[in-house]
Amino acid sequence: MLTPMMGNRPNMAATYWAADTGCFNQPEKFHLTEYLDWLEDRQAYTARCLFATAPDVVGDALATLASSHEVLPMIRDRGYRAALVAQDGLENLSVPWDLFDCLFIGGSTEWKLSESAYELAAQADERGKWVHQGRVNSWRRLKAAAVSGIDSADGTYLAFGPDINLKRLNGWLDSLNRQPVLTEVYRRA
Repeated sequence: MLTPMMGNRPNMAATYWAADTGCFNQPEKFHLTEYLDWLEDRQAYTARCLFATAPDVVGDALATLASSHEVLPMIRDRGYRAALVAQDGLENLSVPWDLFDCLFIGGSTEWKLSESAYELAAQADERGKWVHQGRVNSWRRLKAAAVSGIDSADGTYLAFGPDINLKRLNGWLDSLNRQPVLTEVYRRA
């Protein structure tokens, strides 16, 4: 998961990646023009990009829809799969399914782990949308995401003690991949 504010330079031709606005951590630093320019600078790597998020407002689905509605087509115009970040209350609104390619399950911790969020993920999957879940930082959340058909997840787990946590994370993934019910989930990725 990369944002314009990170400044890191991974080998984007050799890895799958996703673009995020960074609104979750630093909403005051988000500038649409800078984000769209940043995406344009990386257009050579769109084939390996899972999705690019539109701006969101944490915990507020209505405000997120308002801020992302015009941006989702702009992201697609740059060759990316556009992602709507689902926030608290989206289940009570009209979801503009045709405007995006990926549903990113965000929102408050309570909401993102709710039946409402998982139902939206199932609806997205039924429509052929990629489904991503943010802030998956434990074995329990990773397993819940996999069982629920989430296609990808991110978190900061590796940032804290990477030498130890990389081994743990690889163990979690190995464990999930050994479970026959989940095999099909990972084939989609």
